[in-house]
Amino acid sequence: MPRFARKHWFTLKKTASYYVMHIAVAALVGYAVTGDVWMALTLSLLEPTVQAVAYFFHEKAWSRKAPMPARAPIDATSPLG
Repeated sequence: MPRFARKHWFTLKKTASYYVMHIAVAALVGYAVTGDVWMALTLSLLEPTVQAVAYFFHEKAWSRKAPMPARAPIDATSPLG
């Protein structure tokens, strides 16, 4: 497995599950709007594919902005504080 995939395994799995869910929802909506199974499947593949790639990078950007763990407050009575 390439280093990139190992490093981002959790996010890649999460992105894949989101992709499958997104295609299913898009296909159902496409079918409800068009009434045509083939048109619904065709329409449902393009947008979720682009969205899945964008979602991966969106998650990576947000993970960089995650708050740092809180440090213990400084004790003013401590000889080090």
